[in-house]
Amino acid sequence: MEDSPARADRFAAVVAAVHDPVWRFLLRRTDRDTAAEVLNDVLVVIWRRLDDVPTLEPLPWCYAVARGCLANATRGARRQRALAHRIAMLDPPPPTAPDPASELLDDSGLGADSVRAALSGLRADDREVLQLWAWEQLEPAEIAKVLGISANAVRIRLHRAKKRLRERLTEVADREPVREEGFAT
Repeated sequence: MEDSPARADRFAAVVAAVHDPVWRFLLRRTDRDTAAEVLNDVLVVIWRRLDDVPTLEPLPWCYAVARGCLANATRGARRQRALAHRIAMLDPPPPTAPDPASELLDDSGLGADSVRAALSGLRADDREVLQLWAWEQLEPAEIAKVLGISANAVRIRLHRAKKRLRERLTEVADREPVREEGFAT
């Protein structure tokens, strides 16, 4: 079917039949913004593959397209988070405000290198939640949106990650040489 008024009419009819059900389908599986982006992708696929859309029952076909588009969006978001994480590990942002992670140091006198060493010994999930909290200064509800989990799960992960970081900081501090005033080491 070429670009013609008949094609435009067929597209309008398919969209009228599937728009709301596909929108609800997406909202049950992701957040509102992602659902809107994915719905746009679905509509593009419908337009491009209009000849493949079943005439009598287009909805199941459109659900399958929506599933695929949502999977693509999820993979893309995961790749973006991984890239941002790698960039943050290689080149952490400079502090612009008091560091909320300072409570983890408890006046231990450990420097940034010690904190980096302790962080590098943590699991990737622990590092990510700590960095979002400390570097980006996000609240648990905001972190939940970034990670795609519940705020309660973030609170639990953050609590456990802080505990693990304290343990790692203690290990790092125990390995550092003791410096006495007036003596070079």
